[in-house]
Amino acid sequence: MEYLPNIIFAILLIAGIGYFANNVKKLIRNIKLGHKVNADDNKSERWKNVVNIALGQSKLIKRPVSGFLHAIVYVGFVIINMEVLEIIIDGLFGTHRIGQEYLPASLYGFLIGSFEVLAVMVLVSVIIFWIRRNVIKIKRFLSSEMKGWPKSDGNIILYFEVVLMCLFLLMNATDTSFQASNSGNIITQFIAPWFSGFELETLHTIERIAWWIHIVGILIFLNYLYFSKHLHILLAFPNVYYGSVEPKGKFNNLEAVTAEVKLMMDPDADPYAAPPETAEDEVPAKFGASDVMDLTQVQLLNAYTCTECGRCTSACPANLTGKKLSPRKIMMDTRDRLEEVGKNIDLNKGKFVDDGKQLLGDYITNEELWACTTCNACVEECPVSINPLSIIMDMRRYLVMEQSAAPMELNNMMTNIENNGAPWPYNQMDRLNWKDEN
Repeated sequence: MEYLPNIIFAILLIAGIGYFANNVKKLIRNIKLGHKVNADDNKSERWKNVVNIALGQSKLIKRPVSGFLHAIVYVGFVIINMEVLEIIIDGLFGTHRIGQEYLPASLYGFLIGSFEVLAVMVLVSVIIFWIRRNVIKIKRFLSSEMKGWPKSDGNIILYFEVVLMCLFLLMNATDTSFQASNSGNIITQFIAPWFSGFELETLHTIERIAWWIHIVGILIFLNYLYFSKHLHILLAFPNVYYGSVEPKGKFNNLEAVTAEVKLMMDPDADPYAAPPETAEDEVPAKFGASDVMDLTQVQLLNAYTCTECGRCTSACPANLTGKKLSPRKIMMDTRDRLEEVGKNIDLNKGKFVDDGKQLLGDYITNEELWACTTCNACVEECPVSINPLSIIMDMRRYLVMEQSAAPMELNNMMTNIENNGAPWPYNQMDRLNWKDEN
């Protein structure tokens, strides 16, 4: 019976980490459904982006209020969870505050004291976030795509943070040996008197209950991430690394189309004289994208990384003028469809069985795609380097090249370019007629 708590702890730890690892495996498999992208170029610039954007959160602080609060929660999440290492060692080996035993008293006191201060700062920040969402009701959290689960998810994670921070402080405040050391209890020295009338045994019980709920809560939180927009906590770093380092507005060319143009311009040219490693990709099975399997792995990683913060949509000129396009919804729809495809594969023992649905039409409409002005505002605003525009353009490409479903205005323009060499419906011979007008 002496080792029963340690055995229970080990079982919970293995189960929690095992379930998380299984979900990560599914996540990687789903992302790999997309086309592989070569990201071996500009490595120094990519790592610079990781440091500045993902680690330094340089884009978040462009909106100082939410950026500053998020930075507090981010730093608090990273630093306070360092204490989980001590909890794991204590839980597995039956020790109590092993750091206090092996670390210098001043260092341990500094660490725990810092954790306590950060915990209070995180609590205040989370409460303000909750007020912004539910009382002030910031406009970008009220879009149609933010109803139901997305709205609940945003609040659930805030409740998680409040509970975990309160348990951490309660755990320290009721730990009599820790309070007696008078080292590191910067905040909890003011909370401990609330329990001054309790028996030592009762205090120990409260401390143990808070300790157990705290670690179980962390394991639940870890596994909740897969089902939440807060998956960006883990994916922001790789997403920023694999983000585009090309100038905004530069679009990729299809090799097959380029080859055809070369052939039209020079019938004697060898348009398909490409290196062997790219030859098999010259003629794609499909032009553009109609479903998630047609997108790239980076675009699918983008979808899973979306924080649903709405900065992209709040900056989108199409959305601001009342059109149906919401870049945030594009990313959420892509993720939802990818999850649907993943569940299909799970149910059919590793194979995808056609379900008669696709991203285009069932999730994202033509109207949304053609509302985009390709201004790159959504790309510029995203705090984790997500590119909704790339998905929009690939789906537009499918509409034009596979379905000939471009709007009439575009079809007229392309016909004029083909016939007249210009977007306007005038014969080339008439281009200079304007100079004869008085």
